[in-house]
Amino acid sequence: MGNCFSEDVSSGPGARASVSGTASSSTALTTTNDAVDYYLKSRGFNGLFSQIELSFSASNLRDRDVLSKSDPMVVVYKKEKDETLSEVFRTEVVLNSLAPKWIQKFTLAYHFETVQTFLFRVYDVDTKYQNSREEMLKLEDQQFLGEATCALSEIVTKSTRTITLELKRSQTQPHHGKLIVHAEECLASKISTEIVFRCSSLESKDLFSKSDPFLVVSKIVEHGTPIPVSKTEVLKNNLNPIWKPLSLSVQQVGSKVLNEYKVSVSL
Repeated sequence: MGNCFSEDVSSGPGARASVSGTASSSTALTTTNDAVDYYLKSRGFNGLFSQIELSFSASNLRDRDVLSKSDPMVVVYKKEKDETLSEVFRTEVVLNSLAPKWIQKFTLAYHFETVQTFLFRVYDVDTKYQNSREEMLKLEDQQFLGEATCALSEIVTKSTRTITLELKRSQTQPHHGKLIVHAEECLASKISTEIVFRCSSLESKDLFSKSDPFLVVSKIVEHGTPIPVSKTEVLKNNLNPIWKPLSLSVQQVGSKVLNEYKVSVSL
């Protein structure tokens, strides 16, 4: 099976994550705002306005590829006041997976007084575009796997801050897998830590060569679900890998001293 080790090699300034908060000064809204403010804080959010990030995972996606599994990507659209859709975010592409967990997070501002509705579409990216940047992909060239819609408040107000949405290709084609969306408030901190991971004597999974390992670091959130936060590069033909250092921010590792983490190695 092999052994894996990690070393905390440095701490220092990292990327700045902004958190803002505002409260209404109108006496007519004081009672209502105080009640909503208390409710949001009881759910772990910072009052009437919070900077949050959304994490995405999926399960039971339909396999659209013939010789391999799908290579899914999530595209997020915001529904405007005139009902038009504006694309606001794309995840990375996860290769060969019908139950992907995407690492890239969607950061946005949550306003309790505004209905913020989002449409989430999942695409299977054609293998010939594997080396293309996600933002350059033409969606009409990809296979549509399914979509789901929800208001941001539906996620934030849940005790687990997680919602499971049923994906459908059309009104007459439901049950095309599930999309799980998790919300977490952003932390304002410049602190980051750099960790080096290494393994020894890994098991070789390839028939004619050594394994090509990479490592995924996941944070365990309140309800016990691992949320992936970072991934190493792939090292070809290596059973004793030493990956490049991973720089993790406070937002990625969490603010609690006893936060739990899951480290998984794929071969």
